[in-house]
Amino acid sequence: MDGVAGVYERFAEIEARGVSPLYEEWGRGISQDPAVCTLISSLPPIKRQPNLVFAAARLTGAPEQGYGQLRDWLIENWAEVVPVILTRSTQTNEAARCAVLLPVLSRLEGPLSLIEAGASAGLCLYPDRYSYRYDVGGRTEALDPGTGPSDVVVPCRISAAALPARLPDVVWRAGADLNPLNVNDSDQIEWLEALVWPEHDERRHRLRAAARLAASEPAHLLRGDLLDTIPGLIDQAPAGSRVVVFHSAVLVYLRSEDRERFVELMGTYPDVVWISNEGAGVLPTVTDQVHRAINGRTIVAVNGRARGLAGPHGQSYQSL
Repeated sequence: MDGVAGVYERFAEIEARGVSPLYEEWGRGISQDPAVCTLISSLPPIKRQPNLVFAAARLTGAPEQGYGQLRDWLIENWAEVVPVILTRSTQTNEAARCAVLLPVLSRLEGPLSLIEAGASAGLCLYPDRYSYRYDVGGRTEALDPGTGPSDVVVPCRISAAALPARLPDVVWRAGADLNPLNVNDSDQIEWLEALVWPEHDERRHRLRAAARLAASEPAHLLRGDLLDTIPGLIDQAPAGSRVVVFHSAVLVYLRSEDRERFVELMGTYPDVVWISNEGAGVLPTVTDQVHRAINGRTIVAVNGRARGLAGPHGQSYQSL
């Protein structure tokens, strides 16, 4: 139980503080509540994460009110929430993360074949189809597709040195996931919306717009383990294209030995560009290269070399 309390306290302090007042309150409340911690500790360890528990509760009907109301509701309705937790996973696939991939993608010679490891619904496979509004020291720099502004608009604070000058030329999009989601399935999109934090209405709007765009141009998504499926996708990439394998907040869900195997796998493809966007400690050799405060941000790295610190939802990018 002490482990659950610590997880929810860290979530409140590091991830939710200043980002979601409601989730911060819920996280702190649970961390100090032995009864609810006991309920959560009955779940398999991989299913105890705050994002998953909170989203499952909200999807089931939990009131988006203070912790007292949530506590009463959870205790009364826990038997209904558990099956949702056990059958779902945190597949947010935030399209705004494309904004922190662009500093790398925009500088690669194309055409590009994009392969996302842990693709979920594939919404991060369309960086060339979204519009961006970069805040550079208070000045807004707009970047739109050649066809005009997109329905998907991504804001991001960025350091001047990393500002992308153009969108990439993407000719092929593919991805792999243990449970790829179908953007045409309303139930699956509803789950993705539940994973968006309560106050983030703009993110929910962007999710719906990105899903509509993805439905109009479906990517090639495979079901399967990353270690087994990524090599086959690399082999399928169109001849003459530069292959880019990327992932955002995915390897954290792999066992440490499987993360090492994935790093080794990418090392066997010297002509493939590997972009990782993971939290501190997920890739230790990358984390060791960062000599400034990370403060809950993710580390963007290219072929194992740290390049920037990113807001976990793509809201900011700072060059290293």
